[in-house]
Amino acid sequence: MTGWSPAAGIEGKAVLVTGAAGGIGSAVAAAFATAGARVAVHDLHDDPVAEVLAGLDGEGHIAFAGDLRDPAEPAALVDAAREALGRINALVHVAAVLVRRAELRDVTLEDVDLQQEVNLRAAFLLGRAAAEAMREQGGGGRIVNFTSQGWWTGGFGGSVVYAATKGGVVSMTRGLARSYGPDAILVNAIAPGAVDTPMLTDDLSEEALASFVDQIPLGRVAAPAELAGVAVFLVSDHASYISGATINVTGAQLMY
Repeated sequence: MTGWSPAAGIEGKAVLVTGAAGGIGSAVAAAFATAGARVAVHDLHDDPVAEVLAGLDGEGHIAFAGDLRDPAEPAALVDAAREALGRINALVHVAAVLVRRAELRDVTLEDVDLQQEVNLRAAFLLGRAAAEAMREQGGGGRIVNFTSQGWWTGGFGGSVVYAATKGGVVSMTRGLARSYGPDAILVNAIAPGAVDTPMLTDDLSEEALASFVDQIPLGRVAAPAELAGVAVFLVSDHASYISGATINVTGAQLMY
């Protein structure tokens, strides 16, 4: 088809990407920049997010640093990105933390609070702030949340709290999709399986990683760019009737 583009509708759009200094987040930011979007990148520390910003294709991008554990940060970030870019057309929320413990009994109250505050509370506050900004602007918008295969499996051992927060992200995505659908704001989630990032490999033995990969029919972990492509699709015109969905990107490890 003449003129057909996989990134249709993205050129010139303002896209806010959280967790942008991480493996998946940096790939997501790069993909949107290459597709012609103006990207606001956010992460915890100045230097890593500035490095991501410097590597983006195109012009008109901006970087922010801040702690999503601060209840005021999500709304302030949305406001700052909107002011810098003129509007906000899409939020792609990648930021998350995983505290991996060998045994469930090793999980501390601090572990629980950290993961709930970053993975679940911040997702709600960001999604609400972005959706309200989109509603005020008019013209609809897109929100893409990143969950995990753990939302379905429930996790194991010391990752149970992480999995619970990611299950909450799926439920929240559905609720936001219902709430903001009348405003043409589409809200979806991406559930990655094993992705080649430090979150997967840090504190995980080679034997445990090999055992995990053995469960994947494709026989390998994903590259971060393979998740970025799904995010671009969900923000593009090709996903204009998809909302409330959780896209499974696990190499056939999970099927639902």
